[in-house]
Amino acid sequence: MEPKKRIWIVGGSSGIGLELVKLCINSNYLIVVSSRNSTNSEVLLKLKEKFPEKISLLDIDVSSKKDITDKVEEAWNIFDGLDIWFYNAGAYDVMSIDSWDTEKFEQMNEVNYLGVIRLMVKLFPYFKNSKKGHWIWNCSLSSYFGLPQGGGYSGPKAALINLAESIYPELDLSNIKLQIVNHGFVKTRLTAKNKFDMPQLMEPKYTAEKILEGIEKSSSFEIRFPFALSSFLRLLKFLPYKISLALTKKMLP
Repeated sequence: MEPKKRIWIVGGSSGIGLELVKLCINSNYLIVVSSRNSTNSEVLLKLKEKFPEKISLLDIDVSSKKDITDKVEEAWNIFDGLDIWFYNAGAYDVMSIDSWDTEKFEQMNEVNYLGVIRLMVKLFPYFKNSKKGHWIWNCSLSSYFGLPQGGGYSGPKAALINLAESIYPELDLSNIKLQIVNHGFVKTRLTAKNKFDMPQLMEPKYTAEKILEGIEKSSSFEIRFPFALSSFLRLLKFLPYKISLALTKKMLP
């Protein structure tokens, strides 16, 4: 029988992260679940009560350098090491240039980008010393091309992908596999803020299933879905700007 995989899911109290926790339970993982208030989550507490040997809850604020320093060692030691680190924490707001909210933009950078880096710096020595590891960062299809009123969110996500591309070769030398997840619209508390139609809107459970499938079965750097939306956004990326920017201008309300 294969040994149980140990996974740290950062951002696991709701939406995609919570559904991934449930799937990992059924797949016999040992799971450290983190969010700012994971130890106060009714759903997670019930799962912890039902599966006490499989789940450990650990609160962490990814915008706090001190909290990260304190919690990384704790997360690593709960199951005597980690095999997988999945970063799923996210913040999202829609902003137009006329109503740009600097405070919300800074929060999106803190959670969607800087939080990954802070954790990465502290976690890397542990994985390097163990001579193996698997990192997955949940990014977004919106990172392919800047869309009207979405730049506050997609900007940090695009930066995260650029970072992943730059460090992938170094991580590979340390036997650490890095994957990014670029998915489309998912029905969560974050996308509930959108006032526009969201093409190919997916349920969190389906999204989590696709992510876990990619983690377990794909050797690709990028896990990308759904097909139609990802194909359209990739096309925007490769079209001449004269055409792509004319197309996105038509998306303005």
